[in-house]
Amino acid sequence: MKHLEVRDLYTNLDSYMDKEVVLRGWIRNHRKQKDFGFIDFSDGTFFKKVQVVYDSNIEGFDDIQKIKTGSAITVEGKVIPSPAQGQEFEVQAVKVVLEGDCPDDFPIQPKRHTKEFLREEAYLRPRTNLFQAVFRVRSVAAMAIHEYFQSRNYLYVHTPLLTTADCEGSDQMFKVTTLDFANVPKTEEGEVDFKEDLFSKQTFITGTGQLHGEAFATAFSKIYTFGPTFRTENSNTKTHANEFWMIEPEIAFCDINGLMDIEEDMLKNVVKYVLEHCKEEMEFLDSFVEKGLLEKLNKVVNTPFVRITHHDVVDILRNSGIDWEFKPGYEDDIAKEHEKFITEHFNGPVFITDWPKDIKAWYMKVNEDGKTVAAVDLEVPGSGELMGGSQREEDYDKLVKRIQEMDVDQETIQWFVNLRKYGTCVHSGFGMGFERLVMYLTGIDNIRDAIPFPRTPGNCNF
Repeated sequence: MKHLEVRDLYTNLDSYMDKEVVLRGWIRNHRKQKDFGFIDFSDGTFFKKVQVVYDSNIEGFDDIQKIKTGSAITVEGKVIPSPAQGQEFEVQAVKVVLEGDCPDDFPIQPKRHTKEFLREEAYLRPRTNLFQAVFRVRSVAAMAIHEYFQSRNYLYVHTPLLTTADCEGSDQMFKVTTLDFANVPKTEEGEVDFKEDLFSKQTFITGTGQLHGEAFATAFSKIYTFGPTFRTENSNTKTHANEFWMIEPEIAFCDINGLMDIEEDMLKNVVKYVLEHCKEEMEFLDSFVEKGLLEKLNKVVNTPFVRITHHDVVDILRNSGIDWEFKPGYEDDIAKEHEKFITEHFNGPVFITDWPKDIKAWYMKVNEDGKTVAAVDLEVPGSGELMGGSQREEDYDKLVKRIQEMDVDQETIQWFVNLRKYGTCVHSGFGMGFERLVMYLTGIDNIRDAIPFPRTPGNCNF
């Protein structure tokens, strides 16, 4: 008999009621009585578990009673209506086969564990209710992102993870080398001789796919990347990690206002998709992680996002009457405490536009005032900055001037600058940190719990 997945059982129960089935998965809890027992069974395909019941008439009853939580089993049995309240069915076992035993010291016992403890057992935490929910939402959200862009004629581009383009500042990027650290070749000037390295020049692990993405946007009009990204930032906040995933669309013939329209539409569609495809997980997260999560997300789907300039945000912060730890400045970035206040002030996501040019990247278009750039950050409750984007500078001479002003090595990005010579146009793009989206969707407040094996300062375990 072919084995059945739990998801199929729940989604097509009428077809299996009073039928014999075979299930393969793991014991989440095993409650034993003198003449019978109950097994909470899961194969990971559906958030809800299946209750497997057996009695003393089953072959090997005494051995089955010894099977411990965490063990892998195969169950043969009959799907029957359940007398238990709030449970539509259960499986009456006629055979239970132990596939993989589990010792008594299995760390994930059927009790509530702290998230801090589970990070120490990250390779086992997917077996808990919390992370079954979080990582299913992560998977479905990734699918939603692909479906959104694919259905709107965007090209999915696989940009390189290894690059010589110093796009984020070399102090923010991991260096890649095959040189022997014990015997590093040097030039006559005493500097590292990268000509002896594999790629014959200094190479980094990418901090963004944007530059390569723009090259494809000038050929396909609309593209997006979706892949791992790396930064060396030594930050131990709840929203920073050294390895994370990014979604980076680039759109030709699109200005900053059109970009915000796309960002808002995309986020609303992704939220809606997750709410539709992860009902059980979202109900669990709403009950046990963030009260009001479903209300928050449904409101996001149905409410226009606020759009406000950086200057006006600073006005609001300065007039709030709050004694800020970091005083808001018209030429400065805004702090986490400011982001939190602004999203609470407007009770939802907020686009902040027209940022001071000196704190933003060299490729952003300078506004007519000469002081700000056509940049936009989307701030959302709980996760802070979710997206950051801008209209790109399409004028060759102006871009070169900005590169020189900001002391960027033009040689490594000359190919990118040349795009402005060969059929340039107004174009824009944004980046969205995928883990921050997962945090927003699930209510999880720490990025370490939004990615399977977090890489943060001092932590590269597993």
